[in-house]
Amino acid sequence: MLRLDSLFDLSGRSALVTGGNSGIGLAMARALGLQGAQIHLAARDRVRLTDACQMLTQNGISATPHPADLTDPAALKALARACGEVDILINAAGVNLRQPYDQVTPEAFDLHMALHLRAPFFLVQHLAPQMAARGWGRVLNLASLQSQRAFANSAPYGAGKGGIVQLTRAIAQEFSGQGVTCNAIAPGFFPTPLTAPVFNDPDLAAANAQRTAIGRNGRLEDLYGATVFLCSEASGYVTGQTLFVDGGFTAK
Repeated sequence: MLRLDSLFDLSGRSALVTGGNSGIGLAMARALGLQGAQIHLAARDRVRLTDACQMLTQNGISATPHPADLTDPAALKALARACGEVDILINAAGVNLRQPYDQVTPEAFDLHMALHLRAPFFLVQHLAPQMAARGWGRVLNLASLQSQRAFANSAPYGAGKGGIVQLTRAIAQEFSGQGVTCNAIAPGFFPTPLTAPVFNDPDLAAANAQRTAIGRNGRLEDLYGATVFLCSEASGYVTGQTLFVDGGFTAK
């Protein structure tokens, strides 16, 4: 019987995941690795990066750590060189300082923009031409509920996540004709270091769960299917799109 498993097979592919040392980035890296991809993880925290790679290795996944300051343009170029030929790029690195609007400094604002917009922009500039030359590539950006709506004390984060949706479209327009698609995943509320202030408040976490159509907050495993789909042959005619993996939070 004919099966479609090969559409989702990533054997022989190489993937770079930024922010891959914990949370959503690590979950997405694990999903790709379990489908056969060789994984490169990039993040600033060397200890957590090493631990993440060891965890992936224990799962039978080939994983290489790349300590890097993703806010440094020179470091982005060096990272691209160190990874070599990459078929898949996941831009998952991010930060949310959760400051009241009137307390945001220029330095804090610039940090959000550097991680959420500048790093994806220039990593694509460095890596996508190589993908295009081979006729195949996948770029997957990390959007957010705040790509569509606002939350308190998160204006710079929301601005960056709004921008990543448009950057996703721009990358798709630039490279999709050469076999390199670009899409974004916008997660709902998942338990990660970035969302710890939310999940540390049981009442707030419960309220967010009730706002979904499904009735619960996300589990990191809920991201596996969407990640593999958007990084595999299965999504070859999907580009420039943002997929909300939010349990129906934005549907209610």
